[in-house]
Amino acid sequence: MEIGVDRSLCEANAVCVGFAPDVFDLDDDEELVVQPGPIPDHRIEHVTDAVKGCPKNALFIAS
Repeated sequence: MEIGVDRSLCEANAVCVGFAPDVFDLDDDEELVVQPGPIPDHRIEHVTDAVKGCPKNALFIAS
């Protein structure tokens, strides 16, 4: 499982960071950063909740 971001929708409001701060973060320019690579199995539920909880529907499961 990997996460994609539609940058045209993302407002970097950090809701996803609240669900999985080890996977999502905001950089110094307040842009969303997603840790590269597959999501560890023990984090899948939190990351899935982050995707569902994104208020702008900017996150999606890429694979």
